[in-house]
Amino acid sequence: MIKLDRRLIINFDWTLFVLVLLLSIIGLLNIYSAGFSITDLRQTPYYLRQIQSILVGVAGMALAFFVDYRFLGRHAYVIYLLSILLLAIVFMSGYATRGSQRWIVVAGFTFQPSELVKLTLILALAKYFDRNRLGRSWRLRELWAPFLIVLIPFLFILRQPDLGTGLILMILFLSFIFFVGLEWKSFFMASTGGLVLVPLFWYLLKDYQKERILTFFSPERDPLGSGYHIIQSMIAVGSGGFFGKGFLKGSQTQLKFLPEQRTDFIFSVFAEEWGFLGGMVLIFMFLSLILWGLKIVIHSKDYLGALVAFGITMLIFWEVFINIGMVLGILPVVGIPLPFLSYGGSSMVVLMTAIGLLMNISVRRYILQS
Repeated sequence: MIKLDRRLIINFDWTLFVLVLLLSIIGLLNIYSAGFSITDLRQTPYYLRQIQSILVGVAGMALAFFVDYRFLGRHAYVIYLLSILLLAIVFMSGYATRGSQRWIVVAGFTFQPSELVKLTLILALAKYFDRNRLGRSWRLRELWAPFLIVLIPFLFILRQPDLGTGLILMILFLSFIFFVGLEWKSFFMASTGGLVLVPLFWYLLKDYQKERILTFFSPERDPLGSGYHIIQSMIAVGSGGFFGKGFLKGSQTQLKFLPEQRTDFIFSVFAEEWGFLGGMVLIFMFLSLILWGLKIVIHSKDYLGALVAFGITMLIFWEVFINIGMVLGILPVVGIPLPFLSYGGSSMVVLMTAIGLLMNISVRRYILQS
């Protein structure tokens, strides 16, 4: 399972490690700023909790780096089933906040199993497509098993409710289908079926989720209610100008006009303080991380490694794309955190662990034994 080899250290992926570390430090400073107040110095030190999450995440990263990813691949279904069990426990002994029941307590720490499912789903799908390689594009009827793998956690998470995470799971599934290939005829049938199911999907949404989508198209229809988040976010981003207002000087942030400023709208805090220039630098860092992940996919030693690396890279890409699009008013607000920047222990630990797995795949291409 764990076999120490000096080549793991010699070929360590410092580029990936430094990129993630820099993003985490930026996120830490951003969370400190989001929690700072010139009028109330007794604010909860969320940045201290984030430091703890980063440290635990680095430990998870180290573990994922040293455990051979092929070992994880062999036991992917077991790991996946354990994460589904945790999702079930949420409904039995989890606790709810703001109308959503998503968290459980593990060893004195609160944990969100739906974050873990993102990674275990990637492992399960990677194992399935690796073990069932066809040598050709897949047909729609041949995808019932991987679809079932996604559908089970999707239904659990939708019940919490957590539309954002459920959406990420489905997008990850579609990304895998794109990677392994789908026949054009099947693609056409799936697209047509998806359009037909849109009314059913709308019917299944909660009222507040419908309101978020309607508000996306017209935020001014409810400026003090469902449209408040988007409007305040766009004001914060726009007020930053080109160079920004400076660290701890964002008015929307410090006067607490910006809602969820430590979590979903953390990019708005950053853009207000560091402006368009800072925002572009941050986006460039994320782009570099994603391109580096795709480079690992291309150079992976085997198909399993390529699939896992692709899944992790797509997880980061879609969360960055949707979160930034959300805070800029380009996409509906669905509650997806910005990787390595948003406050949240579960997300940070899982993403750090995923990066450790990505580095694992990167470095093991230099190890020749199978």
